[in-house]
Amino acid sequence: MSKFMEWVDARFPATKMWEDHLSKYYAPKNFNFFYFFGSLALLVLVNQIVTGIWLTMSFEPSAEGAFASVEYIMRDVEYGWILRYLHSTGASAFFVVVYLHMFRGLLYGSYQKPRELVWIFGMLIYLVLMAEAFMGYLLPWGQMSYWGAQVIISLFGAIPVIGDDLTQWIRGDYLISGITLNRFFALHVIALPIVLLGLVVLHILALHEVGSNNPDGVDIKKFKDENGVPLDGIAFHPYYTVKDIVGVVVFLFVFCFVVFFFPEMGGYFLEKPNFEAANPFKTPEHIAPVWYFTPFYAILRAVPDKLLGVIAMGAAIAVLFVLPWLDRSPVKSMRYKGWMSKIWLVVFCISFVILGVLGVLAPTPGRTLLSQVCTFLYFAYFILMPFYTRMEKTKPVPERVTG
Repeated sequence: MSKFMEWVDARFPATKMWEDHLSKYYAPKNFNFFYFFGSLALLVLVNQIVTGIWLTMSFEPSAEGAFASVEYIMRDVEYGWILRYLHSTGASAFFVVVYLHMFRGLLYGSYQKPRELVWIFGMLIYLVLMAEAFMGYLLPWGQMSYWGAQVIISLFGAIPVIGDDLTQWIRGDYLISGITLNRFFALHVIALPIVLLGLVVLHILALHEVGSNNPDGVDIKKFKDENGVPLDGIAFHPYYTVKDIVGVVVFLFVFCFVVFFFPEMGGYFLEKPNFEAANPFKTPEHIAPVWYFTPFYAILRAVPDKLLGVIAMGAAIAVLFVLPWLDRSPVKSMRYKGWMSKIWLVVFCISFVILGVLGVLAPTPGRTLLSQVCTFLYFAYFILMPFYTRMEKTKPVPERVTG
C-alpha cells in the first residue's frame, strides 16, 4: 500500500491534500453544537446529488409527461417513492442546516477579517442553492409548481425597459410551458450543480487557508509549540471527523423519521396543490412558495409597489454579502460584544422567522402591517450595524480559547 501511495503521490498530491485538509489541518478545540451544520450541509448535498441522479433516470422533462412520470416514480419504480421523498425532504433539510450554519456565522463573527472570502463564497452557495431549489420546484409540474413559477418569473416584468423581454427570455415562451420546464430541468440537473460543487470547493479551500473561527473568535495561530502546531488546536481527523459522525447519526435519525412518517410535513415540504397536475386555467386558492423562500416573499408583499418590492426582496439577500464590512466591532464573537449587538441579533432572527410564517399565509391588512414592521427591523439590523457595533462597550477577549 505504501508503494502504491508513493506512486500516486509522485503523480497526484493525494497525501498532501489529506494532510492539508484533514490529518494536519488544526481546528480550534472548543467547537460546539453549531459547528455540526457545515458537515451536515455537505452530507445533504451528497444526498441530493445521488437521489437526483436516480430520479432523472425515470423523469420525463416535458409538459405532457412530467407529472405522470413523478406518479410513475412514486407508484411503479422500485423504491422510487423513497428516492423522491429523500430528495424532497433533503431540499428542506438543506435549507435548515444552511440557515443554522449562517446563524452560527452571525453569532461568532465568522464573516470578519480574515474570513470575508469564506463568507462571500458561502453566500454565493446560498444564492445558487436558492436558484437550484426554484428550478427543481417547477419540475413535478403540479399546480403549485406551475403557478409558483408563474408568480416568481413574472416579477422580472417589473424591471423598467427590459422587464418584459427578460421575463420572456427566462420562460423561453410567452407563458410557462414545456420549453420552460425543459430548460429548468437542464439547469437543475447539470449547470447549477456544477457551479454549486465548484463554490463548495472554493468555500472549503478559503476556510482552510485562513483557518476556522471558534466560539471565542480567537486566532489559534498566535500560540504554537516547537513543531508549529497551535496549542489550542487539534487535528480535524480523527477528532472532528469522529465528532461529526455523531452529529450525522443524530441528523439521520431525525431526517429518516421525517422521510418515513411526515414526508409532506403537513403541506410545508410538499404542498397539497402539487398533487394535482398543472392546469393553466385553474388558479390555486392561495399561491405561496416553499417555506424556505417565504421570508423574502413576505418582504416582497410588504412593499405596495411591485418594482420596489422586487428591489427590497433582492436587497434582503444582497445586504448579506456586505456584512463583513458593516460590522465595525473590534471583537468577533457575540460572547464579548455589547448588549446592542445581542439585542439586534435576537430582533433580526425573530423578524426573519415571523416573515417566514407570514409568507406562507394569505395576506390580510394586519399581516401586511406586521410584515412591513418585520421588513423594517430586518434591514435596520444591517443599516444600523456600523453604528451600534462601534458605539457599544465590549468585553475583554481572552488570548487563548476558553473551551
